[in-house]
Amino acid sequence: MTGRILALSGGIGGAKLALGLAQVVPHADLTIAANPGDDFEHLGLTICPDLDTLTYTLSGLSDTERGWGRQGETWNFMAALGELGGDTWFNLGDRDLALHAERTRRLRAGETLSQATAALCGRLGIGPSIVPATDQPVRTVVETPDGPLPFQHYFVRLRCEPRVTGFRFEGAAAARPSPALAEALADPGLAAVVICPSNPFISIDPILAIPGVAEALSAVQAPVVAVSPVVGGAAVKGPTAKMLAELGFEVSASAVARHYRSRIRLDGYLLDEADAGLASELEAEGLTVAVAQTVMTDLDTKTAVARAVLSLADRLRR
Repeated sequence: MTGRILALSGGIGGAKLALGLAQVVPHADLTIAANPGDDFEHLGLTICPDLDTLTYTLSGLSDTERGWGRQGETWNFMAALGELGGDTWFNLGDRDLALHAERTRRLRAGETLSQATAALCGRLGIGPSIVPATDQPVRTVVETPDGPLPFQHYFVRLRCEPRVTGFRFEGAAAARPSPALAEALADPGLAAVVICPSNPFISIDPILAIPGVAEALSAVQAPVVAVSPVVGGAAVKGPTAKMLAELGFEVSASAVARHYRSRIRLDGYLLDEADAGLASELEAEGLTVAVAQTVMTDLDTKTAVARAVLSLADRLRR
Protein backbone atom coordinates (compact mmCIF):
# COMPACT_ATOMS: atom_id res chain seq x y z
CA MET A 1 0.00 0.00 0.00
CA THR A 2 1.27 3.47 -0.87
CA GLY A 3 0.23 6.54 1.06
CA ARG A 4 0.20 7.61 4.66
CA ILE A 5 -1.22 5.56 7.51
CA LEU A 6 -2.85 6.86 10.68
CA ALA A 7 -3.20 4.43 13.58
CA LEU A 8 -5.27 5.06 16.71
CA SER A 9 -3.82 3.17 19.64
CA GLY A 10 -4.07 2.38 23.31
CA GLY A 11 -1.25 0.69 25.18
CA ILE A 12 0.01 -2.87 25.00
CA GLY A 13 -2.20 -4.38 22.26
CA GLY A 14 -2.07 -1.25 20.16
CA ALA A 15 1.69 -0.96 20.55
CA LYS A 16 2.12 -4.50 19.25
CA LEU A 17 0.34 -3.62 16.02
CA ALA A 18 2.12 -0.26 15.84
CA LEU A 19 5.44 -2.11 15.90
CA GLY A 20 4.18 -4.40 13.15
CA LEU A 21 3.08 -1.42 11.06
CA ALA A 22 6.52 0.10 11.51
CA GLN A 23 8.00 -2.97 9.78
CA VAL A 24 5.93 -2.55 6.61
CA VAL A 25 5.14 1.18 6.33
CA PRO A 26 7.87 3.76 5.60
CA HIS A 27 8.45 5.54 8.89
CA ALA A 28 7.78 8.96 7.40
CA ASP A 29 4.33 7.74 6.37
CA LEU A 30 3.22 6.34 9.74
CA THR A 31 1.51 8.41 12.45
CA ILE A 32 0.35 6.73 15.67
CA ALA A 33 -2.06 8.75 17.82
CA ALA A 34 -2.12 7.64 21.46
CA ASN A 35 -5.03 7.51 23.85
CA PRO A 36 -4.92 10.44 26.33
CA GLY A 37 -7.47 9.06 28.78
CA ASP A 38 -4.99 7.05 30.90
CA ASP A 39 -2.81 10.11 31.58
CA PHE A 40 -2.65 11.48 35.10
CA GLU A 41 -0.58 13.51 37.54
CA HIS A 42 1.26 11.42 40.12
CA LEU A 43 4.03 12.34 42.56
CA GLY A 44 4.22 15.71 40.81
CA LEU A 45 4.86 14.09 37.43
CA THR A 46 2.78 13.91 34.27
CA ILE A 47 2.39 10.21 33.49
CA CYS A 48 1.20 9.17 30.00
CA PRO A 49 1.00 5.36 30.11
CA ASP A 50 -0.12 4.66 26.53
CA LEU A 51 2.28 7.17 25.01
CA ASP A 52 5.03 5.60 27.09
CA THR A 53 4.16 2.03 26.06
CA LEU A 54 4.28 3.07 22.40
CA THR A 55 7.54 4.94 22.97
CA TYR A 56 9.27 2.04 24.70
CA THR A 57 7.92 -0.51 22.19
CA LEU A 58 8.99 1.36 19.06
CA SER A 59 12.38 2.26 20.54
CA GLY A 60 13.10 -1.37 21.43
CA LEU A 61 13.27 -0.53 25.14
CA SER A 62 10.06 -2.19 26.34
CA ASP A 63 10.04 -4.95 28.91
CA THR A 64 8.48 -7.75 26.87
CA GLU A 65 8.50 -10.16 29.82
CA ARG A 66 6.45 -7.92 32.11
CA GLY A 67 4.42 -6.46 29.25
CA TRP A 68 4.82 -2.83 30.35
CA GLY A 69 7.55 -0.40 31.33
CA ARG A 70 11.20 -0.33 30.40
CA GLN A 71 13.55 -3.28 30.19
CA GLY A 72 16.38 -3.68 32.69
CA GLU A 73 14.34 -1.85 35.29
CA THR A 74 15.20 -1.47 38.96
CA TRP A 75 12.92 -0.34 41.79
CA ASN A 76 15.11 1.49 44.28
CA PHE A 77 13.02 4.65 44.14
CA MET A 78 9.79 2.81 44.94
CA ALA A 79 11.43 0.95 47.83
CA ALA A 80 12.78 4.18 49.30
CA LEU A 81 9.43 5.91 48.79
CA GLY A 82 7.69 3.11 50.68
CA GLU A 83 10.14 3.47 53.57
CA LEU A 84 9.10 7.12 53.80
CA GLY A 85 5.39 6.27 53.79
CA GLY A 86 4.85 7.53 50.25
CA ASP A 87 2.26 6.41 47.69
CA THR A 88 3.51 3.16 46.12
CA TRP A 89 0.35 1.76 44.49
CA PHE A 90 1.51 2.90 41.03
CA ASN A 91 4.93 1.45 40.22
CA LEU A 92 7.49 3.73 38.61
CA GLY A 93 10.82 2.13 37.82
CA ASP A 94 14.10 3.97 38.22
CA ARG A 95 14.76 4.17 34.46
CA ASP A 96 11.12 4.94 33.69
CA LEU A 97 11.22 7.92 36.06
CA ALA A 98 13.63 9.67 33.74
CA LEU A 99 11.03 9.81 30.95
CA HIS A 100 8.33 11.20 33.24
CA ALA A 101 10.68 13.72 34.84
CA GLU A 102 11.94 15.04 31.51
CA ARG A 103 8.43 15.23 30.06
CA THR A 104 7.21 17.13 33.12
CA ARG A 105 10.18 19.52 32.95
CA ARG A 106 9.43 20.27 29.31
CA LEU A 107 5.74 20.85 29.97
CA ARG A 108 6.50 23.23 32.85
CA ALA A 109 8.93 25.08 30.58
CA GLY A 110 6.05 25.77 28.18
CA GLU A 111 6.24 22.98 25.63
CA THR A 112 3.05 21.28 24.51
CA LEU A 113 2.66 17.55 25.04
CA SER A 114 3.13 17.12 21.27
CA GLN A 115 6.42 19.03 21.35
CA ALA A 116 7.69 17.16 24.40
CA THR A 117 6.73 13.79 22.88
CA ALA A 118 8.44 14.59 19.57
CA ALA A 119 11.63 15.59 21.38
CA LEU A 120 11.68 12.49 23.56
CA CYS A 121 10.94 10.14 20.66
CA GLY A 122 13.67 11.85 18.63
CA ARG A 123 16.19 11.26 21.41
CA LEU A 124 15.25 7.56 21.41
CA GLY A 125 15.64 7.25 17.65
CA ILE A 126 12.01 6.43 16.85
CA GLY A 127 11.18 6.80 13.14
CA PRO A 128 7.36 6.83 12.97
CA SER A 129 5.50 9.76 14.50
CA ILE A 130 4.08 8.88 17.92
CA VAL A 131 1.74 11.71 18.88
CA PRO A 132 -0.77 12.43 21.63
CA ALA A 133 -4.33 12.60 20.35
CA THR A 134 -4.62 16.00 22.05
CA ASP A 135 -2.41 18.47 23.89
CA GLN A 136 -5.16 19.27 26.38
CA PRO A 137 -5.84 17.08 29.43
CA VAL A 138 -8.50 14.40 28.80
CA ARG A 139 -8.96 12.05 31.73
CA THR A 140 -11.04 8.88 31.78
CA VAL A 141 -13.34 8.52 34.77
CA VAL A 142 -14.87 5.09 35.39
CA GLU A 143 -18.45 5.11 36.70
CA THR A 144 -19.20 2.37 39.24
CA PRO A 145 -22.12 1.60 41.60
CA ASP A 146 -20.07 3.10 44.44
CA GLY A 147 -19.26 6.31 42.57
CA PRO A 148 -16.75 7.57 39.99
CA LEU A 149 -13.12 6.49 39.98
CA PRO A 150 -10.14 8.12 38.22
CA PHE A 151 -9.01 5.59 35.64
CA GLN A 152 -5.67 4.62 37.18
CA HIS A 153 -7.30 4.07 40.57
CA TYR A 154 -9.77 1.71 38.90
CA PHE A 155 -7.20 0.02 36.68
CA VAL A 156 -4.10 -0.23 38.87
CA ARG A 157 -5.05 0.47 42.47
CA LEU A 158 -8.26 -1.60 42.41
CA ARG A 159 -7.16 -3.99 39.63
CA CYS A 160 -10.34 -3.51 37.59
CA GLU A 161 -12.43 -5.14 40.34
CA PRO A 162 -15.33 -2.64 40.62
CA ARG A 163 -18.30 -3.16 38.29
CA VAL A 164 -18.35 -0.65 35.46
CA THR A 165 -21.55 1.25 34.66
CA GLY A 166 -20.15 3.82 32.25
CA PHE A 167 -17.36 6.26 31.44
CA ARG A 168 -16.74 9.99 31.37
CA PHE A 169 -13.89 11.75 29.64
CA GLU A 170 -13.19 14.84 31.71
CA GLY A 171 -11.80 17.72 29.71
CA ALA A 172 -12.76 16.25 26.34
CA ALA A 173 -15.29 18.96 25.50
CA ALA A 174 -12.60 21.63 25.82
CA ALA A 175 -9.92 19.64 23.98
CA ARG A 176 -8.98 19.70 20.33
CA PRO A 177 -7.02 17.26 18.18
CA SER A 178 -3.28 17.60 18.42
CA PRO A 179 -1.70 19.30 15.38
CA ALA A 180 -0.31 16.00 14.06
CA LEU A 181 -3.63 14.17 14.43
CA ALA A 182 -5.55 17.03 12.81
CA GLU A 183 -3.03 17.12 9.95
CA ALA A 184 -3.26 13.35 9.42
CA LEU A 185 -7.06 13.40 9.36
CA ALA A 186 -7.06 16.18 6.76
CA ASP A 187 -4.24 14.72 4.64
CA PRO A 188 -5.37 14.04 1.05
CA GLY A 189 -2.61 11.42 0.85
CA LEU A 190 -4.04 9.40 3.72
CA ALA A 191 -4.29 5.76 2.59
CA ALA A 192 -5.89 4.19 5.67
CA VAL A 193 -6.95 4.75 9.25
CA VAL A 194 -6.19 1.72 11.42
CA ILE A 195 -7.89 1.28 14.78
CA CYS A 196 -5.52 -0.94 16.72
CA PRO A 197 -6.72 -3.91 18.83
CA SER A 198 -7.19 -1.76 21.91
CA ASN A 199 -10.00 -1.56 24.44
CA PRO A 200 -12.83 0.29 22.64
CA PHE A 201 -14.16 2.00 25.79
CA ILE A 202 -11.00 3.20 27.52
CA SER A 203 -8.44 3.36 24.71
CA ILE A 204 -10.30 4.42 21.57
CA ASP A 205 -13.41 6.21 22.88
CA PRO A 206 -11.33 8.91 24.66
CA ILE A 207 -9.81 9.77 21.26
CA LEU A 208 -13.25 9.81 19.63
CA ALA A 209 -14.54 12.08 22.41
CA ILE A 210 -12.21 14.89 21.31
CA PRO A 211 -14.43 17.32 19.35
CA GLY A 212 -14.03 16.90 15.60
CA VAL A 213 -12.26 13.54 15.64
CA ALA A 214 -15.27 11.26 15.15
CA GLU A 215 -16.66 13.59 12.48
CA ALA A 216 -13.33 13.68 10.66
CA LEU A 217 -13.04 9.89 10.74
CA SER A 218 -16.47 9.58 9.17
CA ALA A 219 -15.52 12.09 6.46
CA VAL A 220 -12.06 10.85 5.44
CA GLN A 221 -11.72 9.45 1.94
CA ALA A 222 -9.41 6.70 3.16
CA PRO A 223 -10.89 3.44 4.48
CA VAL A 224 -11.25 3.12 8.25
CA VAL A 225 -10.40 -0.38 9.43
CA ALA A 226 -10.14 -1.98 12.87
CA VAL A 227 -8.54 -5.07 14.35
CA SER A 228 -10.70 -6.88 16.89
CA PRO A 229 -9.33 -6.86 20.47
CA VAL A 230 -11.60 -9.81 21.30
CA VAL A 231 -10.67 -13.33 20.17
CA GLY A 232 -12.96 -16.30 20.72
CA GLY A 233 -15.12 -14.39 23.18
CA ALA A 234 -12.21 -13.31 25.38
CA ALA A 235 -10.02 -10.23 25.53
CA VAL A 236 -6.46 -10.77 24.35
CA LYS A 237 -5.30 -8.41 27.11
CA GLY A 238 -6.95 -6.34 29.82
CA PRO A 239 -10.54 -5.81 30.97
CA THR A 240 -12.29 -5.51 27.59
CA ALA A 241 -14.42 -8.66 28.03
CA LYS A 242 -15.32 -7.75 31.61
CA MET A 243 -16.40 -4.27 30.55
CA LEU A 244 -18.46 -5.56 27.62
CA ALA A 245 -20.35 -7.91 29.93
CA GLU A 246 -20.89 -5.33 32.68
CA LEU A 247 -22.19 -2.76 30.19
CA GLY A 248 -24.70 -5.24 28.78
CA PHE A 249 -22.94 -6.07 25.52
CA GLU A 250 -22.37 -9.51 24.10
CA VAL A 251 -18.75 -10.49 24.74
CA SER A 252 -17.70 -10.92 21.14
CA ALA A 253 -15.71 -9.39 18.34
CA SER A 254 -19.02 -8.45 16.70
CA ALA A 255 -20.02 -6.31 19.69
CA VAL A 256 -16.82 -4.26 19.38
CA ALA A 257 -17.42 -3.69 15.67
CA ARG A 258 -20.98 -2.55 16.33
CA HIS A 259 -19.80 -0.24 19.09
CA TYR A 260 -17.39 1.45 16.68
CA ARG A 261 -20.08 1.71 14.01
CA SER A 262 -22.32 3.51 16.48
CA ARG A 263 -19.61 6.19 16.77
CA ILE A 264 -17.89 6.45 13.39
CA ARG A 265 -17.92 5.12 9.86
CA LEU A 266 -16.11 1.78 10.02
CA ASP A 267 -15.41 0.22 6.63
CA GLY A 268 -13.40 -2.91 7.41
CA TYR A 269 -12.81 -5.27 10.30
CA LEU A 270 -10.11 -7.86 10.85
CA LEU A 271 -11.28 -10.91 12.78
CA ASP A 272 -9.16 -13.63 14.28
CA GLU A 273 -9.44 -17.11 12.77
CA ALA A 274 -11.21 -18.23 15.96
CA ASP A 275 -14.06 -15.85 15.08
CA ALA A 276 -14.33 -16.64 11.39
CA GLY A 277 -17.93 -17.75 11.95
CA LEU A 278 -18.89 -14.14 12.77
CA ALA A 279 -17.84 -12.83 9.36
CA SER A 280 -21.10 -13.51 7.53
CA GLU A 281 -23.27 -11.68 10.08
CA LEU A 282 -21.04 -8.64 10.02
CA GLU A 283 -20.88 -8.64 6.23
CA ALA A 284 -24.68 -8.81 6.16
CA GLU A 285 -24.62 -5.56 8.14
CA GLY A 286 -22.50 -3.91 5.44
CA LEU A 287 -19.04 -4.34 6.96
CA THR A 288 -16.17 -5.70 4.88
CA VAL A 289 -14.45 -8.43 6.89
CA ALA A 290 -11.12 -10.24 6.63
CA VAL A 291 -9.93 -13.15 8.73
CA ALA A 292 -6.36 -13.81 9.91
CA GLN A 293 -4.41 -15.05 12.91
CA THR A 294 -4.40 -11.87 15.01
CA VAL A 295 -2.78 -12.92 18.31
CA MET A 296 0.62 -11.20 18.28
CA THR A 297 3.36 -13.01 20.18
CA ASP A 298 6.55 -11.99 18.36
CA LEU A 299 7.76 -9.61 15.67
CA ASP A 300 6.76 -11.96 12.85
CA THR A 301 3.15 -12.22 14.03
CA LYS A 302 2.96 -8.47 14.65
CA THR A 303 4.19 -7.85 11.12
CA ALA A 304 1.76 -10.42 9.70
CA VAL A 305 -1.22 -8.74 11.39
CA ALA A 306 -0.05 -5.37 10.09
CA ARG A 307 0.11 -6.76 6.56
CA ALA A 308 -3.35 -8.30 6.95
CA VAL A 309 -5.04 -5.11 8.09
CA LEU A 310 -3.31 -3.04 5.40
CA SER A 311 -4.35 -5.61 2.81
CA LEU A 312 -7.94 -5.20 3.97
CA ALA A 313 -7.66 -1.43 3.65
CA ASP A 314 -6.11 -1.78 0.18
CA ARG A 315 -9.00 -4.05 -0.86
CA LEU A 316 -11.46 -1.38 0.27
CA ARG A 317 -9.62 1.34 -1.62
CA ARG A 318 -9.78 -0.65 -4.84
